[in-house]
Amino acid sequence: MNKSIEASLTEDYTHPVRDALWGHIYMTEKQALLTESSPFVKLCRIFQLGPVFHVYPGATHTRASHSIGVYHLGRRLLQNLVERGAQSSLTSEGVKSFLAACLLHDLGHFPYTHSLKELPLVSHESLTGAIILKEPIKSLVAGTGADPYLTAAIVDKEMTLCGDELYFYRKLMSGALDPDKLDYLNRDARYCGVPYGAQDVDFILSRLIPNIERGVDIDSRLIPNVESILFSKYLMYRTVYWHRQVRAATAMVKKAILNSLESCKITGDELYNLDDNGLFTLLGEKTGEPLIEAVREGRFFITAAEIPHEQVNLTAMRDINCRCELEKQIETALGIKGVIIDIPEPVSFETGLFVVDEGRSFGESSSAFKTETVNAFIQTLYTIRIFIDQKYKDTIKTNTNFYGILDKIIKREA
Repeated sequence: MNKSIEASLTEDYTHPVRDALWGHIYMTEKQALLTESSPFVKLCRIFQLGPVFHVYPGATHTRASHSIGVYHLGRRLLQNLVERGAQSSLTSEGVKSFLAACLLHDLGHFPYTHSLKELPLVSHESLTGAIILKEPIKSLVAGTGADPYLTAAIVDKEMTLCGDELYFYRKLMSGALDPDKLDYLNRDARYCGVPYGAQDVDFILSRLIPNIERGVDIDSRLIPNVESILFSKYLMYRTVYWHRQVRAATAMVKKAILNSLESCKITGDELYNLDDNGLFTLLGEKTGEPLIEAVREGRFFITAAEIPHEQVNLTAMRDINCRCELEKQIETALGIKGVIIDIPEPVSFETGLFVVDEGRSFGESSSAFKTETVNAFIQTLYTIRIFIDQKYKDTIKTNTNFYGILDKIIKREA
């Protein structure tokens, strides 16, 4: 192992952090200062899974604990890759920058970020990059031996910084076996009390093969582990992330934010850098949105109907303006107020991995998870739901033409 690279991954890691999932995690004293900064401490006040705790009460872990876990796995990942020949393509400054990026990758994350991608808001990756390049984070990152610009560019792919080492780290940060995914699947499953997310992280990290262009390759011995990750991700989406009550709460918050933005009661800039309580306070006090108070109190809209994705034009329905118009039409036809059409966000289960000993991509390998199989999993997740205010539950039950109205309004988009 290159001595300078080895030192950047092994020396001075004396600051212990006790983590419920991974046990003792060690940082340098300079890295630990990052976790004491105001932008990072904010992550302690953001639930990793948003409203999921209403369904799984244990899911109160935070973006901060997840970020520390990603840092831990990122360090272990690099240690294993360096032992397998990656050191010739790396620099000590680059290694420190990657570790800083792992630790800080969620700094720009505000509540419900992942569910608000269709709104006219800045991505949390870009917000993260901007925070890293501002004080106090910029100086703190430099103090760890990292380059703040490289650190920001690893997270924010819209930054134009170039270099093979940068692209390598970007591949490591967002791949099929990246430290982010390995942490959140294990962590979310642990705190939700479900068995689906647990992965054999030790074996996975020990078998990865560095590739400067693709990030990492695998051999066929890791195929079962990749299959486990794909199926675990599918099960976590189906039972946790996209549970119907979670979808209802998320849809209500998204609707409240959209209404507030369109009425100019708030601006996008006011949403950035908020924690969970800050979001609910802003929307509750400044906009008076009743949906926000309902979500805060756990009074979620109920599911009036579920429609398989193949019965609608999914592309057209993903247009938020189209959905808003259809919601108004349903409200008018039924004589009620409070209808939300929920369309799950696009999600990818592609691996992009190359199986070295078989000389082909994962989708073409000996795995049972062919591309068409993975796509079939994704399609089963895309259920369109019609949520309505609970007070109209009896109205819907007694309206014998309810489903006929939905057929006429919704399914004509097919």
